[in-house]
Amino acid sequence: MQLTLVGVLPTASCGFACWHSTSRRRALVEAKETSFLTLGARQIDPIPCAACGGQVCRLLGADKMKIGRFFSRRLTIVIVAAAGLVGWLGREWLLREAADLWIVSDPLTYADAIVVLGGNSQTRPPVAADLYRRGLANKVLVSHWSDFQLNRAALLKLGVPASAIEAFGRANTNTREEAVALREWAERNAASVFVIPSEPFMTRRVQWIFRREFFAMPVTIEVRPFNPPGFSLESWWRTEQGSNALQNEILKYLYYRWKY
Repeated sequence: MQLTLVGVLPTASCGFACWHSTSRRRALVEAKETSFLTLGARQIDPIPCAACGGQVCRLLGADKMKIGRFFSRRLTIVIVAAAGLVGWLGREWLLREAADLWIVSDPLTYADAIVVLGGNSQTRPPVAADLYRRGLANKVLVSHWSDFQLNRAALLKLGVPASAIEAFGRANTNTREEAVALREWAERNAASVFVIPSEPFMTRRVQWIFRREFFAMPVTIEVRPFNPPGFSLESWWRTEQGSNALQNEILKYLYYRWKY
């Protein structure tokens, strides 16, 4: 009876030559299986291969997924590193833009009074005196803060007449109390426009709390930033004073929005 050759199985008529050839092919298949089966230090179950009829390795999709995840992680690292590099190289521009967005500055018009808030007798009186000399108002209101006398003395020294200086409030202790006290003064004196000079990072909080108190009144609040000595908007982040000022004002602003 004649046997037909199927796959790589030897037939009765092939004899030794066919059996030897088939053995070599089986050896090659087994070698491939061994190398693939140990890929990734994992044992992979072989399945029949239609091409040779022997047992060949099963290339799992998990291996491809592993390689894909590897390159995906590498790509993510590269993207993050590139973004960080761009951010680092452009950090000065970003910080300037952040400050510009935070600081508010209103156009100035003739006002009923220039307001000197308490808490900084070294820088606020000179700015108020300059605005007074420029004719923006004929009165300077000084917050009745703990440094009221210092602020008043500084204004007098800078040429503001005593008749133009007046206190508002009673023992104010924070900016919100100053806003309430100024509203009460405006009600008594029928005032409609106030100019409030302020340090740059404080302007947003000052504008918000004063406008909130005057919301129901036909009163205009104009907040004007000024740079204290040693402060520069071009390089504020390079000094501890500048960095602390922005951080503190952001926290204060959020607190005011939450509390009031």
